[in-house]
Amino acid sequence: MDAESWNRRYAESELVWSADPNRFVAAELTDLPPGSAVDLAAGEGRNALWLAGVGWRVTAVDFSEIALDKGRRIAESRGLDVTWVRADLADYQPPTADLVLIAYLHVPPALWQPVLRRAVSAVAPGGTLLLVGHDSTNLAEGSGGPQDLERLWSLDALVASLGDLVVRRAERVRRPVEGARDAIDTLVRAERPGA
Repeated sequence: MDAESWNRRYAESELVWSADPNRFVAAELTDLPPGSAVDLAAGEGRNALWLAGVGWRVTAVDFSEIALDKGRRIAESRGLDVTWVRADLADYQPPTADLVLIAYLHVPPALWQPVLRRAVSAVAPGGTLLLVGHDSTNLAEGSGGPQDLERLWSLDALVASLGDLVVRRAERVRRPVEGARDAIDTLVRAERPGA
């Protein structure tokens, strides 16, 4: 899908996603001391808004102007300071940050690999990379998410792509879905040595 397709999708309802942060994002990051964060493919900003609310200096990046406008309005209503950046991750270099987050970005491998490389390179010394997305096993065993296997995440492939980051957690996790069997997600948390 392109930016215009996502703009149409975001325009169809008040919020496409929940106003609350993703359960795994909140659980994994609650105990980290706040610093700088970049949320790639932030959508309406649910994770970026939560991070800002607990003290992070957040840059939220997405290519949907409508999604970013929604996030900006929510941030203003809550008195939160988030930097909203409209950019296509196909050629966006994220700033170096203490936290780099990608949640549910499902694109073809030709786009995913460079996005992931740039995300890994943006993790500051002592910083954290958190990846959460639909796992490849979700197609046959889970619920929802993309129905194209190439766009789903492989736990082993993600871990193998992290360069010098130290993996702290890498597993498939289940996420309850109302009225359906659980979704199966990939969760990877890694850190760059140093600081």
